[in-house]
Order: sequence, then C-alpha cells, then structure tokens
Amino acid sequence: MNGPAALHLFEGVGLELEYMVVDRETLDVRPCVDLLFRDYSGFQVSDVDNGPIAWSNELAAHVLELKTNGPTADLGWAAHDFHSNVQLINRILERHGAVLLPGGAHPWMDPAGEMRLWPHDAHEIYDLYNLIFDCRGHGWANLQSAHLNLPFCGDAEFARLHTAIRALLPLMPALTASSPILDGAPSGWLDARLEVYLHNQERLPELTGRLIPEPVRSEAEYEERIFAPIMAAIMPFDPDGIMDKYFLNARGAIARFDRGAIEIRILDVQECPLADCSIARLIVESLRSLTGSGWPALDRQAAVDTERLRDLFLRVIRDGGAVVVDDREYLQLFGIREKAMTVMEIWQALLAQCSSALDVAALDVLNLILSAGCLSSRINQALEEDYRRENLRRVYRRLADSLQRNKVFVP
Repeated sequence: MNGPAALHLFEGVGLELEYMVVDRETLDVRPCVDLLFRDYSGFQVSDVDNGPIAWSNELAAHVLELKTNGPTADLGWAAHDFHSNVQLINRILERHGAVLLPGGAHPWMDPAGEMRLWPHDAHEIYDLYNLIFDCRGHGWANLQSAHLNLPFCGDAEFARLHTAIRALLPLMPALTASSPILDGAPSGWLDARLEVYLHNQERLPELTGRLIPEPVRSEAEYEERIFAPIMAAIMPFDPDGIMDKYFLNARGAIARFDRGAIEIRILDVQECPLADCSIARLIVESLRSLTGSGWPALDRQAAVDTERLRDLFLRVIRDGGAVVVDDREYLQLFGIREKAMTVMEIWQALLAQCSSALDVAALDVLNLILSAGCLSSRINQALEEDYRRENLRRVYRRLADSLQRNKVFVP
C-alpha cells in the first residue's frame, strides 16, 4: 500500500538510463563497472549516491545504470544532471581506457563469450537467474534500456494510469528504438533489444506474460492475475525464496505497489540524456491526457484486447513509425478520427496536443525524431548498408560523442 508520502498522478517522475562500458579504442564491451565504483568511492560498492543522480550496477558487469535519485518534477533539468554525471564517469573510466556507449544493444558483442555477471552485492539473485535461464544471450547480456517510473496513489489512480499506459505502450518503440544491429549485422528489427527480450523467459512464460500487461484495475486483482502465477512458476526453481515478485515481473510495464509507481520498461536508451528526457516528457504528457479523459474513455482503453495491442507492438518494434494503424477503435482512443495513420503520425498528433507543456529544447528533439526517425533509423542511415567492423566503429564512436556532448545524433 502507498504510504503517507505517496505521490499522486504526475506529481513526479523517475527515470533510469542504462549505458554500456566499452573500450575507448576498440569499443568492445568492458566488464569494469565495479572498478568505476571503486575509483569513485575508494572501496567496492554497488551503488553511488551523487546528489540528484544515483549510479547502480546491473546483471551484466559492463552495464551501468544512472537514475534520478528519487522522483523529480523537472525532466528538463534532469537531462543536465544526467549529462554532468556522464562526463564525470567518462573522466574516471578514461583511467581504464574505457568510455560509456549509448544505444539499446552493443552492435557486435558476443554474449556467449563476453558475458560477465555482476560478482559483488546481490550476486546470488543474478546467479540464480543465470542457473534458470542461462544469461549468455543478447536478451540478458546485451540490452540497455530507459525505465520511466510514474506515481499513483491508491487503486483508483492505479487503474487510470495502468489502463492508459497499456493502451499507449505499443506505440512507444517508434520513438525509442535504438538497437538495429546485433552480431555485427542488421537484425531485421528496428528494436532488436525488445525482440530478443520477448524470448528471455520462455522457460517460465508467466514472468513476461504477453509483454503487454493484462487489463487489471486494483492491487488485489494484480496480485491474483499476475503476481500469484509468477510466484507459483518460480517456486520449483527457488526453494529458498531468494526471488522477489517485483524483480521477476518482466512485462512491458510493471506495477510497483511497494513504491506506488508503474515502471515502463520497453524504452531503448537514446544517444544522450536530452533525447531520453524529451521522449519521456512526451510520453508523460500523452498519458496525462489519456488519464484525464474520464472513465468512459478509460473503459474503452481497457477493453482493447491484449493480443491486438501485442500485434501492433510487434509490428512497431520491427518497422517503427512507418507502421500503418487502421484500427479506428484504437485511433479514437487518442482523439483521432482518421481511418488510418502511421504510428509516427499518431505521435505527431499527440505532440500537437501537448506542445504547450514542453520547452523549445524538448520540442526540437522531438520534431527531429518525428521527421528523421528513431535512433535506429538514423543509425541505419549513417551506416549506409556498410556493416564492416571499421564502419560500425565509426558510427558508434559518433554515438559515444553524442552522449559525451548531450547532442542528438544526426546522420
């Protein structure tokens, strides 16, 4: 249940950004996040509190997570905080010949040979995950995401927020896909990270469900329909009860009743914090509009079949904003009366509805994405169908520079 300090809808937001640590020259992955933490703190830790931004480890030892240190009401300012931390981290990593690299997946990492699990605090959880699922695959070892956390207080607010997120979820990768290359070659998906993520836990399908979450409206219903099957599925593999239901839930958006928040997990990390924060602001404002429509509209959102949403999601992670949506019932959820629109045209309509809530910097980033395409599309344009390692390095060095300078990537 939510405590007395719980935030209401849209009173704050939490954002988490994951980056790869790679060799400064070769851009091969470098599993040395623990060295970064040791250098900064003077001893081995798994978390760093650096004022408005906190650092933490992930399952893979080459992945670093930066996150707002609690909810923030100003994602525009958070972009500056993230950027200053990126610059600090890169200065420390330079001692080890390493640098941060953005993007949803490393373009040539071999997870079977290069995956290193985090060896320090909480390694028991990671070890058990590895035992059950074998984490030497792209879906475990090679994926960097942005997690957007939005607050709610009580079942009524949860129902409004969860219902709206569920409806908007399939459209989000059109903005955020940044993982077109795997194993040194085009994957065939603009969001390859999400395509492999779908197969992570096929051994225990209850953990991911259909990725699009079920249309639930209360904590009790969530416990019955989602958490109970998850815990029943894991029980034979976890007799000591190490795993936590929140940690196990792998849907595209997960409810954290312990925190009074819903965490959106399907966003690839972008080339710079300014891009991540601008996209997050558009998503937040779009959800604000959807949740403010009243219960008749929310009932229509909740009534959309999960398989219809999943089908759209799969098309979007493959082809991005060019996907045509001709489901008039679905389009009407967003106040759109046309018979058919591309996904990017839907986002253009949503941006037009909320542009007054955004500043010039965010609008510039979003207009570039809407016109030039998601980061995956821009990476593909820059590569010009040349997938030799030297050309991949050339383009991804530019991405590392975009992160260091907090500038959007233009082919």
